Amino acid sequence: MATATATACFLCPPTARAPSLAPKLTRSSTPLATTQPDSAKQRLLSLIAGQERGLRTQRDPAALSYIVDAIDAVAALGRGAVTTGASLSATWRLLWTTEKEQLYIIENARRFGTAAGDVLQVIDVEGKALSNVITFPPDGVFFVRSDIEIASSQRVNFRFTSAVLRGRSWEVPLPPFGQGWFENVYLDDEIRVAKDIRGDYLIGTADVVLMERMRDGRVAWLVMYEVEKKMDEQVKDGGSPLLVEKLDQSRELSTSCHGLILMYVNLRKES
Repeated sequence: MATATATACFLCPPTARAPSLAPKLTRSSTPLATTQPDSAKQRLLSLIAGQERGLRTQRDPAALSYIVDAIDAVAALGRGAVTTGASLSATWRLLWTTEKEQLYIIENARRFGTAAGDVLQVIDVEGKALSNVITFPPDGVFFVRSDIEIASSQRVNFRFTSAVLRGRSWEVPLPPFGQGWFENVYLDDEIRVAKDIRGDYLIGTADVVLMERMRDGRVAWLVMYEVEKKMDEQVKDGGSPLLVEKLDQSRELSTSCHGLILMYVNLRKES
């Protein structure tokens, strides 16, 4: 998946829960692949509820087995469907994953005096772009950008292009590295289930309201980030004092943009 490295992680808020009741981890007497779509999906959502985005699952092989069975069931229902079309373009918030890098950050963020907040994956099929946005309230944010290419009806290839860790008044550019693919084995207007090149799974939910609220701030921030990179290169090459001043102003503006994103994320939590 487009989060296959420690510098490109897709997380979710500590309080995020799948829209379902807590699970009873028992195997169904009816083969999952033969159940109706809503039944198979609800079983999957019930199994991942309470799994703390996968933290509990990695210590519970039986739970993982049940969840993978449920994933196979919805994947069977989605077999042959096109899951890389326009409906893939959305802001996806993580519900559950087996990706070790993501789970490591979720579990260990407090060691660095913070906690992982809302973590989103913004996919733009037409624009051939994927952005991972990890928030560390109240002021931290981690952006990772990737180029994507639709490889088939369900597979998406990706390549990391840039990454930056930013606070209120500082930033640390990180060298992006890695490429791969992920397959959306199931997609509807509520959830997306994906499997990546390493065999890891990811389940996300579409956050339409948040997508609409954060679009302007996200686009503005990404544009300003690209401008800053070019200005910074010129400053390092001996730019004028006026250019240095403009770079400082640009950083203040882009910080405001990413602050806008954090504000909208917090609004969603309160709503």
